[in-house]
Amino acid sequence: MSATKQEIATFMAAEFPQSKCIVEAVGDGRATVSHKVGSDELRPGGTVSGPVLMGVADVALYVAILGEIGIVPLAVTTSLTVNFLRKPSADARILGECKLIKVGRLLAVGEVSLYSEGSSDPVAHVVGTYAIPPQREGLIKEGKKLDV
Repeated sequence: MSATKQEIATFMAAEFPQSKCIVEAVGDGRATVSHKVGSDELRPGGTVSGPVLMGVADVALYVAILGEIGIVPLAVTTSLTVNFLRKPSADARILGECKLIKVGRLLAVGEVSLYSEGSSDPVAHVVGTYAIPPQREGLIKEGKKLDV
């Protein structure tokens, strides 16, 4: 019951038109999204604001989860912990690379590394948890084994 990159991109465009994130890749418990930084998203000193970085990480996590469980609109963030590591470039897109750690019946946990495009040094590391609505319970009846 997974979703493709195109299905997720179409869903995101319809349900989250305010998001500037682009789905770059999704599959195998991973996702990559990008975000073009606008001048209104910079803090004094030319650094990308924390809320922008958190938003990119949250979208990357959501996209990776949808890639695994299909389009489940009511999956929601329950926790997001961010470690800001270095100043992101104001002139480069932010890339969020997510790897899911565990997808269970009711919760999914993943980590996201955020980069300024063109640099291999992460600007932030994020760990997040999503609650998955009970509608997934039907998969057990279809014979799929789900972790807790």
